[in-house]
Amino acid sequence: MSSLTGKRIGGQTYYYLREVARVGGKPKIVSQRYLGKAGDIAAAMAGTVAVPERTRHLAFGDVAAAWSVIERLGVAQIIDEVTGSRRADAAASAGTYLALATLNRVVAPCSKLAFADWWATTAADRWVKIPAAALDHRRFWDAMDLLSPPRLEEIERRIGQAMAGQFALDLSGLVLDMTNFATFIDSANEKAPIAQRGKAKQKRHDLRLAGLGLVVTRDGGIPVVSRAYPGNRPDVTQFTAVIDELVTRYQGLGGSAGDLTVTFDAGNDSAANQDHLAGLGLHYVASLPPSQHPGLLAIPARRYRLMDPDRFGGLTAVEATAEALGATRRVIVTHSPTFHARQARGFSQTLAKAERQLSALAARLARGHTRRPRTQVEAEISQITDPRWVSRVLQVTLTGTRPGRPTTMLARYWKRKSSASGSCSPTATTGRPPK
Repeated sequence: MSSLTGKRIGGQTYYYLREVARVGGKPKIVSQRYLGKAGDIAAAMAGTVAVPERTRHLAFGDVAAAWSVIERLGVAQIIDEVTGSRRADAAASAGTYLALATLNRVVAPCSKLAFADWWATTAADRWVKIPAAALDHRRFWDAMDLLSPPRLEEIERRIGQAMAGQFALDLSGLVLDMTNFATFIDSANEKAPIAQRGKAKQKRHDLRLAGLGLVVTRDGGIPVVSRAYPGNRPDVTQFTAVIDELVTRYQGLGGSAGDLTVTFDAGNDSAANQDHLAGLGLHYVASLPPSQHPGLLAIPARRYRLMDPDRFGGLTAVEATAEALGATRRVIVTHSPTFHARQARGFSQTLAKAERQLSALAARLARGHTRRPRTQVEAEISQITDPRWVSRVLQVTLTGTRPGRPTTMLARYWKRKSSASGSCSPTATTGRPPK
């Protein structure tokens, strides 16, 4: 549907022709063309100004902004210096192809096969002079074949140095995280040994995984060090390799390891990793699993103090010590009211679902509408109470051993008093707890 819309800017009204369509079931502006002021429209209607027979709309702003950063960092030149001169039959260098692929990933990710079609919808050919025939997807794969792991590390190191110099990155405080990603690489494909079966954090246990460790700046989350590894290796085993590379690059920029602070999560905690950090002289901020330190959770709320409200809202914290990884550690325990509210709301929903399922099971058993043996009923109860913390709040008893009779197998459940849940009622729900 088309409509004429006016915008008031600087005391003048400017008109636009909008096209609105439903996208995903919701109305969305899919096209907007500038028409000018009322006088411009009147002149066009009177035929006193030339009106083009057709127009072409090309993406410009985001493409130009991303490409200017790529050029400013000298990405194509760095890649070419590392990979060597271009092939005789190539229309562009490997650095140009990989810079174009990076541009596409930033602006509108698509496959290499679809790159040429996307390129035609942009104005990028005004500043990147490359023949359309040279954008064949096979040329991109040829360029990628030149990137061995050592070359990739050298390219990343040089681009990191360029970023630090061009944008004056604050590298004194960095954050490290590791995770894995599901891939659709076929199980019989032996050309990608990095894709392995492992513990899938995306819960896609049917797919092969690739691991990635990434170090980013505290300000802006700009990546400065990465490490890819097979998906069947635990994160904690890759920690020292990432830290060593980080220290090497930091020292290459003229810094000292003693000036660097790294933040990481509990997944990288180990005595060996702590010793490695101490040997390097690095400062670090790690996290501890609360379940392993009940003494910290027992600290009364009155000891918590409000942190900077402008930066952290209602966050409160208390300082303590704890024995962890073979040493006495300084610990800061924090409590976020907004995060607490979200957790309580989520757990309340999980608990309500478990209660509905247990109620349905209890009613079904009471009517005698089951022929399953006791072991299968117990397995169903275990599955219902399996979600985190549910079994600590809901207690279930199953009486009787023979199925099919209303008086021989019954299920009852009730809620325990629990300060940990934050959202549970202490009153009994169904039946009474056993004496």
